[in-house]
Amino acid sequence: MDATFHINPLTTSVVWFDLDDTVYDFHANSRRALERLYHTQGLSRFFSSADRWIDTYEHFNTLLWKDYSAALIDQPTLRMDRFRLPLTQMGVDDCTARKMSSAFDPVYLDYLAQETLLIPGAVELIDRVRRAGLLTGILSNGFTEVQHRKIQNSGLAHLFNIIVLSDDIGINKPDVRLFNHAMKLSGIDIPSRHLMIGDNPSTDIAGASAAGWQALLFLGNPGKTVPDNMPAVSSLSLISV
Repeated sequence: MDATFHINPLTTSVVWFDLDDTVYDFHANSRRALERLYHTQGLSRFFSSADRWIDTYEHFNTLLWKDYSAALIDQPTLRMDRFRLPLTQMGVDDCTARKMSSAFDPVYLDYLAQETLLIPGAVELIDRVRRAGLLTGILSNGFTEVQHRKIQNSGLAHLFNIIVLSDDIGINKPDVRLFNHAMKLSGIDIPSRHLMIGDNPSTDIAGASAAGWQALLFLGNPGKTVPDNMPAVSSLSLISV
């Protein structure tokens, strides 16, 4: 039987949500944007199908985001290499791949910001939290220019009291300094009264726990491994307030 989780308003003042794949269906929206990019940018020259292009891109993008979250690479490197590496793997010379990557990046981000699919149950959960009198916030590692557009275009902006992005201070989750920054902006300086809900145990949950916050892992995709003694739910509908 699926686990449930209760948010207690007596012990919680602020509920923070990761954006991508917790509230905003990044996986589905990104694949839509990448398929559109495949067709508009003529990527059939290099990849036999849109699915092959998307799978190759996602392979490198996942690895690069892990390095970016660990502060091993910077944002320009991530944004260049997530397109450059799939192209060079298919035989495109590095100089051409870099030029193509520079051209693809803003187009992809624009396409992505136009997609508006949300995680099932996300809006309903945020409404429950707000009706209970708690503050709501977004705490995301995403890029400022696209995250704000995604939030606005998806009709989410009015649901959150505070939006904190890693770009705001140049520090990514799981760095405790980003959580401390968010806590300061909320005006609630007691760490234990903050709850982080996110889909990434290494960034959302580890960072929140290190900052002294409550933390809840949203499993989302089936088959995700749950570390021992970590509160987790498979559906946002299983969270009550």
